[in-house]
Amino acid sequence: MEIMMFVVADPDVDAGEVDQEAVAEWDRTMAEQGVVKRAMRLRPADEAVTVRVRGGETIVTDGPFTESKEWIAGYDVLEVPDLETAVEIAKGDLLARHGALELRPFWTLHGEE
Repeated sequence: MEIMMFVVADPDVDAGEVDQEAVAEWDRTMAEQGVVKRAMRLRPADEAVTVRVRGGETIVTDGPFTESKEWIAGYDVLEVPDLETAVEIAKGDLLARHGALELRPFWTLHGEE
């Protein structure tokens, strides 16, 4: 089962500085175990644009698609047997202490499992 794990930054959480080396080590370990298929950091939300098409008109808006203090800072694509396993993995990610990790299973295309 593939699961998208969004890394959600929360400016209201004062969890101290993120230990980037520890985060990188966690990523390496999960990749070596075959759990993390891909992991990427995203540029800050203030560099985002949102595109909508309404009535044939393209509307491009500066910023993320939602008005929120939190923003998606990155993601991992996990390959796990089930959602419960993904939760156990997410509990070990240091970034869960600095924001939130949203786990969302992929919706398979064409009836594939």
